[in-house]
Amino acid sequence: MTGASDLRHFPSADGDLAYRDTGSGDLVVLLHSGFVDHRLWDDHVPVLAERYRVVAPDTRGHGFSVNATAPFRWADDLAALLRHLDAGPAVLVGLSMGGVIATDTVLEHPGLVRAVVTAGAVTGDFQYTDPWHRELQGTMARALETGDVTTWLDAFLRLVPGPERTADDVAPDVLRRVREMALHTLSKHGPDEKDRLVRVTGSLDRIGEIRVPLLAVNGSLEPADLHTAAERLADAVPDGRTATIDGTGHYSALERPDAFTRVLLDFLESLRSL
Repeated sequence: MTGASDLRHFPSADGDLAYRDTGSGDLVVLLHSGFVDHRLWDDHVPVLAERYRVVAPDTRGHGFSVNATAPFRWADDLAALLRHLDAGPAVLVGLSMGGVIATDTVLEHPGLVRAVVTAGAVTGDFQYTDPWHRELQGTMARALETGDVTTWLDAFLRLVPGPERTADDVAPDVLRRVREMALHTLSKHGPDEKDRLVRVTGSLDRIGEIRVPLLAVNGSLEPADLHTAAERLADAVPDGRTATIDGTGHYSALERPDAFTRVLLDFLESLRSL
C-alpha cells in the first residue's frame, strides 16, 4: 500500500490536501469512500495508469489531508484540485462517499467533469431505508459522539460484508485494509470536533442536469433500494448506464478489484469515441 512518501500536496485555501498522481493521458480521478483514504484504490491505480493519468486524492479530514478549520464542500475542494492540476476535464470515479463527491462535483462544477462513475452511491440525498443499515448508522453515530472507537469500528467493519454475510465471507486482507485506513482517519479527529462539512442538498431533484456519460456500479449484494436509485439515476442521464459486480457488497472495488477495473476500463474505452 502507498504511504505518505508517495503523495503530493495541494495547498488549498484551508491547508494541504494530499493526492497520488501517476501515469499519463486523459485524467481519471479516484475518490475513496468515507473514513478511509486513497489507498482504497491501490489495486486499481497501476492498471489504470498504463493508459491514463490517475489521481487519487485524500478527502479533507481523511488519510493524509488536513482537517477542516472552516466550512467547506467536497465538490469545491475537488474543483480546486482539478484546477490546480490543469489537466481536465476529468472522469470522476467514486465509491460510496466518493460517488457522492463525484455527483456533487458534476452538478456544481460541470465544466470540470468529462464523465462520472459512482459505485455504491447515487447522490448525497440518497438514504438507506432498510432496518439493517438504519440501525448500523445509528450505532456508528452514537459511538462517534461518545468517542467509543471500539463500538464504532465494529459497526463500520460490518458494512464490508453487509447484512447477508459475515466477516468470514470476506477476504481477511480486505477487512484489514479497511480497518487500517479507518483507524488512521479516525485518529485525526475527536468527539468534540465540529463538523464543518456543508452538504449539497436537493441533488436527487437535479440529476437531470447531468449531461455527461455516467455509470452507476453496485455490488450484487447491495440493498434493493440502492439498485433502484442507481437505475433512476442512470435513466435520468442521456448517456447513463448501470453495472453489477457479482458476489460483492458495498466495497465492490476492494472485494473484486479485477472485475471492477474491467467494468471501469470498458466504460473509459467507450468515452474515446465521444
